[in-house]
Amino acid sequence: MLNPTDARRLIEAALLASAEPLSLADLKRLFDEEIGADTLRRLLGELREEWSGRAVELVNLASGWRFQTRPEFQPFVERLSPERPPRYSRAVMETLAIIAYRQPVTRGDIEDIRGVTVSAQIIQTLENRGWIDAVGHRDTPGRPALYATTKKFLDDLGLRSLEELPALEEIARTLQLEPVTPQEPPAEPAAQSGAPDGSGADSEPSAARAA
Repeated sequence: MLNPTDARRLIEAALLASAEPLSLADLKRLFDEEIGADTLRRLLGELREEWSGRAVELVNLASGWRFQTRPEFQPFVERLSPERPPRYSRAVMETLAIIAYRQPVTRGDIEDIRGVTVSAQIIQTLENRGWIDAVGHRDTPGRPALYATTKKFLDDLGLRSLEELPALEEIARTLQLEPVTPQEPPAEPAAQSGAPDGSGADSEPSAARAA
């Protein structure tokens, strides 16, 4: 069995080589399941301390652990990438905010809060980005799909759980979206909406430029 120093180096190598966050279950496979979750957490904590003060930090997210650039250096590192941030409409941002703070919700719930119909394209945009997913169906006529945010949404925000959701303005800045305020104040994270399902022709307000 590896000593603690070699075990940390192995975890460090795996995390640096991975393009996605690694869960405790992923990391346990490095040691043929010989190291338990508590030991892994201790080693990860020690590794995080080792990287403290550097330009890259070890963080614990919803999907697992990963190394990432510290926020203060990200604007400079992004200059090396030719890709520009995606442009999202105000309707997309409002829909994402409602799902994040009211989940699980149906399209009808979102329409009741926004006061306008929600097009299928808006839902598809958020699904394609990997930020929301259908997690079930409401037991009402038509069995409308219930939408909730994903672990990727939390990962992109740098969060471990919905309880850590920041103010809407902070979400907008982190996801490079233009901040907006929903027509109704958001509820507590993960609170289920009891609004009835709505209907009507799809429409979307004019697009607003994302920062």
